[in-house]
Amino acid sequence: WTLLPCPCHLSLLVTCPCLFTGFDPGGAPRVVKETVSEADNVIPIIICASEERLGATMATINSIHSNTDASVFFYIVTLRDAVKLTRQYIQKTKLRRIKYKILEFNPMVLKGKVKPDSSRPDLLHPLNFVRFYLPLLDINHKRVIYLDDDVIVQGDIKDLFDIKLKPGHAAAFATDCDLPPTHEMVRSIGMQTTYMGFLDYRKQEIRELGINPSDCSFNPGVFVADINEWKKQKITKQLEKWMEENFKQNIYSSAVAGGVATPPMLIVFHDKYTTIDPLWHVRHLGWSPDTRYSDNFLQEAHLLHWNGRFKPWRYPGVHLDLWEKWFIPDPTRRFHLVRPESDD
Repeated sequence: WTLLPCPCHLSLLVTCPCLFTGFDPGGAPRVVKETVSEADNVIPIIICASEERLGATMATINSIHSNTDASVFFYIVTLRDAVKLTRQYIQKTKLRRIKYKILEFNPMVLKGKVKPDSSRPDLLHPLNFVRFYLPLLDINHKRVIYLDDDVIVQGDIKDLFDIKLKPGHAAAFATDCDLPPTHEMVRSIGMQTTYMGFLDYRKQEIRELGINPSDCSFNPGVFVADINEWKKQKITKQLEKWMEENFKQNIYSSAVAGGVATPPMLIVFHDKYTTIDPLWHVRHLGWSPDTRYSDNFLQEAHLLHWNGRFKPWRYPGVHLDLWEKWFIPDPTRRFHLVRPESDD
């Protein structure tokens, strides 16, 4: 069975026919239906897979798949160059039994909306903006979960999926002012937890929003989205508006805390989102190689997020054992861990 990347590159997103998710004991390939919908009673997870971070994506997927009895369907969004590698990583490891579809993202949709003016080029990767375009993905669900690739899920993902969104809310996030155990961590590393850390209040366009700079921010690396409400409120168009505004006016690109993908979400969803259980988004693990949470606290956490510079697959970092527990070596040997004893 030879499956090639889709030749089409003119649309925003194209579905690649990578629907063989494993083999039964007799060796016959199992085929997943091309169209998966609400009626199939699955939990749809959207996660991106960049070529340089494939091992991270697979660790996230493995942690989700291993900690739930629910039927989960993974929509793995990647760029053309990584389609084949993504498929190989799945089919040649124990992940071959997951249900999934690979979607190819066309970065041309970002033309005129993003420019390289961040101190962290990784934050400008095209896949960082996939979360803006959820209704345009080739999916058929009323609700989805979006996850960054630097998270590990320790709880049952069904519990997060079943959250009740308030009427009129298109998404649910964890506020940055939630768990007391995280406050000491935040203070010690100087992490920003308010809008002041993301928006440039010297700019008139920001001041006219009327958002209090001391309002709690949120991290858009983990959220539950109501797709119908997202469409109804034209969230994607609103996000694109602020991307284009920043492209022209630099109204938030100089912010110290979140690059250029977080501020549009903060603006559009200000006071318009449901809050999730903070244990479903314990973050800041990647902000310092020296500051650690207590082991007891991390054992209670349902989801861990290494947002920040210090990723768990590259030394230095913290709580590496909690991430590496779910890591699956790359069968193509392109992705590998960097540890102190490594020659890298």
